[in-house]
Amino acid sequence: MRRIALTAALLTLAAADLGAQARTWTAAERAADSAQALAAFRGNIAAIHQRDRAAYLRHYLQSPRLVRVGPGGATYGYEPLAAERDTTWPDTLVATHFEVVPVAPGVVYGTYRYRVTQGSTSRGVSERVIVRQPDGSWKVAVSTAFASPGNQPVPAFALTHATVVDGTGAPPRTDATVVMRGGKIECVGACTVAPDVETIDARGKWIVPGLVDAHVHYSQTGWADGRPDAMDVRARFPYDSTVAVLEQHPERFFRSYLCSGVTATFDVGGYPWTWALRARAEASSAAPHVAAAGPLLSTIDHWVNVPAARQFVFMGSDSATLAGARMMVHNRSDAIKIWYLAGPPSPDTTQFKARLRIAAAEARRGGIPLIVHATDLWQAKDALRAGARLLVHSVDDRPVDDEFIALARQAGATYTPTLTVTDGYVMLYARHFDAVGVPMECVDPDTRHKAALTDSAAAGMPEARVAAIRQRIAAQRQVMYANLRRVRDAGIPIAMGTDAGNPLTLHGASVFREMDAMAEAGMTPMEVLVASTRTAARAMGRTDIGTLEPGKLADLVVLDADPLAAVANLRRVRLVARGGEIWTREELEYPAR
Repeated sequence: MRRIALTAALLTLAAADLGAQARTWTAAERAADSAQALAAFRGNIAAIHQRDRAAYLRHYLQSPRLVRVGPGGATYGYEPLAAERDTTWPDTLVATHFEVVPVAPGVVYGTYRYRVTQGSTSRGVSERVIVRQPDGSWKVAVSTAFASPGNQPVPAFALTHATVVDGTGAPPRTDATVVMRGGKIECVGACTVAPDVETIDARGKWIVPGLVDAHVHYSQTGWADGRPDAMDVRARFPYDSTVAVLEQHPERFFRSYLCSGVTATFDVGGYPWTWALRARAEASSAAPHVAAAGPLLSTIDHWVNVPAARQFVFMGSDSATLAGARMMVHNRSDAIKIWYLAGPPSPDTTQFKARLRIAAAEARRGGIPLIVHATDLWQAKDALRAGARLLVHSVDDRPVDDEFIALARQAGATYTPTLTVTDGYVMLYARHFDAVGVPMECVDPDTRHKAALTDSAAAGMPEARVAAIRQRIAAQRQVMYANLRRVRDAGIPIAMGTDAGNPLTLHGASVFREMDAMAEAGMTPMEVLVASTRTAARAMGRTDIGTLEPGKLADLVVLDADPLAAVANLRRVRLVARGGEIWTREELEYPAR
């Protein structure tokens, strides 16, 4: 209320000397004042974008009567403004919803919404009182800026004249509009745009749903420090410290995902703290949606844990399996994940088959899906017989057969091929990180630095062993490609997932290599897009995202090139909207070190 009173008082003072002229102020004069003041207003913001100090200062009233108001109070006069240093420029400033109102001859009140990043990001409303000078120029006499509370609704936007590919598999719509209001999609297609909606001309652009990565691990870094079982770097990067940082700062990966056009992620196995990421991410338009399976139930007693928590819970007995599954249900996990690494049929395998069904029964009782890591055909079939709703990896040991297809249909299962994760391991073993096709500007500086350390890692495999691994993986890749085509032809739902967090499968940026591989396997660009949006969203249990339809959450990506002409064009991200909040790619990119 104090701010409103101050602004009103300043407007009254600014207009006082011109009150007598107001009686003869015509509509045409009011319109001319508004247009000229708005141009000056936009020029003021443009000078900030251009970091042009001289132009910025020229827009202000060079008088002791200049007033600038913020949360810290009022600052008077031009001299303090002129004395500020250039280091005060924000990293980014997004200005929208400009409005001006003429209040007296030569006096115009204006306001706009801002989102500014300067270390941290904030958004709010800024005001101007712009006054015409004797020489005809317009100067800012009053300036205010106040951050909005975090729970304020996102303003309404419309993206117009774009080509919309809605994620349902329907043909693209040309010259279409997408209206977003209150965090949801209000209209797609031929839409009437209300006066309070900020319009963005998206002519020559393509709009697709936000991408969904249905296979990630926030408990892993994307390098060897998060998987010491792949390469042991604990002497330099202690594992417990690495996990602590992951828990404390997931926002670095959140930003990487949005930068890559990914607005939702399914964490299919990690430490118990990953459950808490769900509410944190859901409340923020600066994070992708998160579903989390929590700790994995594992058929091997894997050692990659920390003293106070486990991400791998060993299915060493029937009671241990039941207790682990009940823990997932109690914590309202989004799935029960089984790491089904049992070997060929043996007495142990028989035990693990029975324990898989114990976990499956508990999942049914708790009303949550069973999801399984099963890469051998017999494992995958057994998982489907037990009721698995999601297979998070390809079958890579042999071709899938008619029985597999029938079991997948019967279970209503989705197939996540996860084609490229092994490439990261090969790069790690060979001590050479290949960043081709990966937008490293979307990767946080710490991960970028560690990825670069790969080439100088002290411990590597002998070249002959690396060559043998490459040969084996190349053969497996062809089996995976053939199986993906068979699954696709059978009409089994396919979801895109990367296994991000594993060594050199980087959070966010790795989606592009994965989608490239899906296309290389034989999927069409439309099939890849649907797998990476609608089907992946359903795989993580969400029906309110994944397609561009009225009533769905306003998660979308604006592209500079046609994603149906080539899957590689999904890299051409221009804007990302999460919950209706529009981010420019430049805002989301990480600066070079």
